[in-house]
Amino acid sequence: MQGKDNLAMCDNENKTEENIEEITRNEDFSQKEKESPMFYQQEKNKDVDNTEINLKNNDGNTIEPKIYSFDDFVDETDLKELEKLQTEEQQNENFTKSKEMKEEGNTLYKDGLFHESIELYTDALKMCPLRYSEDRSILYSNRAACKISLNSKKPAIDDCTKAIELNPNYLRALLRRSKLYEETEQFEESLEDYKQVLKLDSNNIEAREAVLRLPLIINERNEKLKNDLLGKLKDLGNMVLRPFGLSTNNFQMQQDPNTGSYSINFNK
Repeated sequence: MQGKDNLAMCDNENKTEENIEEITRNEDFSQKEKESPMFYQQEKNKDVDNTEINLKNNDGNTIEPKIYSFDDFVDETDLKELEKLQTEEQQNENFTKSKEMKEEGNTLYKDGLFHESIELYTDALKMCPLRYSEDRSILYSNRAACKISLNSKKPAIDDCTKAIELNPNYLRALLRRSKLYEETEQFEESLEDYKQVLKLDSNNIEAREAVLRLPLIINERNEKLKNDLLGKLKDLGNMVLRPFGLSTNNFQMQQDPNTGSYSINFNK
């Protein structure tokens, strides 16, 4: 009975929070940090989900950071089996510990210790009970922020995707993933994410601009791909026709403006 009361208290406390804490980055740097060969630039008064951190030298030139790999897989099947052996009190204690780990990870992130914060968020995910899906979603999203700072975009996309699976209405995770998709030239996926953002927040300026910009980029890319493909087909056709004294110039391709289909006419 005591365990059930404790669980109810935790659930109620979780629901009454208007916004579960997410990591933020303090823009203030010490004079020593600003005078060092490299320091982090960031936009003012934005939480980490909306902050793009660029590594720059004293000349203002952007330095491409090293791309890292991570061993941070969280086996939720094992966690589920482990939770079957735990009491409610043990799970509540684990939830409290996971929140403490998250706070410590947030502090490390603010200090620029991204690898260390990733390790703490991973440990917190292994500790946090599976039923706290929103808290787990934030942990994945925060971990993605660290990976973005390390220029590890594919792992960051994976963490954003997990965060969205746990909380489909997680606006910040959707925005982060949509940016990553665009940066990695996955334009269709980026467009779909931005459309989902507008369903949640129709006034989001970033998403409104993106749904106008991305279709043009997609069409331009598809047109280039089509021309490249036609060029390769023409080269192949010339190679096949050359022994017969012919070339693709002997064939005229015309597009039907109504259907978009093509017809081919032979010219001697």
